[in-house]
Amino acid sequence: MVVKAEQQGLPWFADFANYLADGVLLKGMTHQQKKKFFADVKHYLWDDPYLFRVGADQVIRRCVHGAEAADILRHCHEGPTGGHHGATLTAKKVFDSGFFWPTIYKDAHVFVKSCDSCQRVGNISSRNEMPQTSIQVCEIFDLWGIDFMGPFSMSRGNRYILVAVDYVSKWVEAQPCPTNDARVVVRFLKKLFARFGTPKALISDRGTHFCNKQMEKALQRYGVTHRLATAYHPQTSGQVEVSNRGIKRILEKNVSWNRLDWADKLDDALWAFRTAYKTPTGSTPFRMIYGKACHLPVEMEHRAYWALKTMNLDMATAKDLRFHQLHELEELRDHAYEHSHDYKARTKALHDRKLRGDKDFKCGDAVLLYNSRLRLFPGKLKSRWSGPYKVKEVFPYGTVEIEDKDGASFKVNGHRLKHYMSGPFEKKVVEDVYLDPPTE
Repeated sequence: MVVKAEQQGLPWFADFANYLADGVLLKGMTHQQKKKFFADVKHYLWDDPYLFRVGADQVIRRCVHGAEAADILRHCHEGPTGGHHGATLTAKKVFDSGFFWPTIYKDAHVFVKSCDSCQRVGNISSRNEMPQTSIQVCEIFDLWGIDFMGPFSMSRGNRYILVAVDYVSKWVEAQPCPTNDARVVVRFLKKLFARFGTPKALISDRGTHFCNKQMEKALQRYGVTHRLATAYHPQTSGQVEVSNRGIKRILEKNVSWNRLDWADKLDDALWAFRTAYKTPTGSTPFRMIYGKACHLPVEMEHRAYWALKTMNLDMATAKDLRFHQLHELEELRDHAYEHSHDYKARTKALHDRKLRGDKDFKCGDAVLLYNSRLRLFPGKLKSRWSGPYKVKEVFPYGTVEIEDKDGASFKVNGHRLKHYMSGPFEKKVVEDVYLDPPTE
């Protein structure tokens, strides 16, 4: 059995150095191993006390190992002339400096991946998101999402729009508001519950107009569960964000040039939004709620089929027709639920296909947190990543609870986290040497 030099704690080039310096050949080698050894040794030169290797480019490089190799790698990556380049450029800089060891590319990749300064730069994109998790609700009006739009230009004393959307039928309710405080929200929810019944849950962001004692008492009295979106992650309440964007797009194209009549145009925008086809459900929100298509003014003006027919005053015929319509409504909602389930499954597969797949967090992992505020207030040459933090708990829907060095814990979405690699190379402390003696 042949024991390699690395297994004995010797440098990787010990066998080549012994042969070239003293003619000592490793014992126990087979014919194939000897053939490989002599094919490799011809590329090495011995100049006491160093071993050199002649590369394919005919450049002579000194063979190094262990701590010396790590120190050379550190200097070529993060030294004054390093530049914190990638693994390939760092390894090439080692070659250009005249040094060689067999695992230089592997060591450079590990070193760059665990470099603290390199991990604290860069941005996040859609490829860094967590796997998509859809919200599937069985009954209409069981789950509502609520959010504020604005502020806009003053229109009839209003600056904000309070929007609520049903997660199953995509039915939207909106109301112009002068302010965005808790009193306005509670008054709006009372009207909403009186029309559509008490829901099981309500989803909102963590704004002060939704997270307050007045809101908490009102929802507790109605028995409604309040679910809060993760901070700096609006995708948690994505349905209401999509509805906001749709209503805003309609208003932008219908208001006058001074943008001051948006409060008057809001009802028309809601009418247009409720009668628009929704791909997830395969129907319109109006049809999902009332079981029939909404009659539009254009149908009366241009005489659609139903506008040409006379009103049916036969009670027996009307009763049978209404009976069948109610059963068709249940069948329509069941079909919309199945269509929505299949649509969300396809969307999830399309979304998860482009992810990097490095978001498998476990308790105890060290992570870095992306600071989303720097997108609004960018700092020149300032790192967007803070930490490292420790993963305390991982929740099944993409939320991760982390804690800092002081023990304070908080929840964030995994989209803003990435693993922190400490690496096998220890940080070398460099002492500053001053040419002039310090003055007292």
